[in-house]
Amino acid sequence: MTPEALTSFFGWMTVLNFAVLLLTTLAVVALQDRIAGIHGRMFQMEPGDVKKAYFKYLANYKILTIVFCLMPWIALKLM
Repeated sequence: MTPEALTSFFGWMTVLNFAVLLLTTLAVVALQDRIAGIHGRMFQMEPGDVKKAYFKYLANYKILTIVFCLMPWIALKLM
């Protein structure tokens, strides 16, 4: 693969991952109580624990997107 193709790949991968992160965040914020109730019943968790798990999921997803998508794209752009 050429550096230009890799740059394009990582750029679009970053855009798509941040779009998924944004949609997930909006869904969790807008429907937090309803979703927490459903997931709490599915996994036998208290709603407070489910909300903590959502926050941890979103934080981990953001970190992984930055490390594995955004940083390689920036490095390729700087080359």
